[in-house]
Amino acid sequence: MRFSSMSGKEIVNLCDGSRLGIIGDSDLLVDEKTGKIVALLIPDQKNVFNFLSTNSILEIPWNAIKKIGNDMIIIELEDNDKRKYSL
Repeated sequence: MRFSSMSGKEIVNLCDGSRLGIIGDSDLLVDEKTGKIVALLIPDQKNVFNFLSTNSILEIPWNAIKKIGNDMIIIELEDNDKRKYSL
């Protein structure tokens, strides 16, 4: 499956049911030596008014992805496993 064919899919966390974003807005973190995907980098959109919020990125490890369906991508990620970076 190509990354571009997944662009409209929503990313949903199985643990708490939260919607984390859309895969088309995300980036991939790739290991330069092996060429394997390490993580998804998702812009954190908790605030409705993006101009008032700080820019941050949520890193989702690739092994947290449980299912890629027709409309969404299901991940399983506990709060203590989340990595968040401010820009």
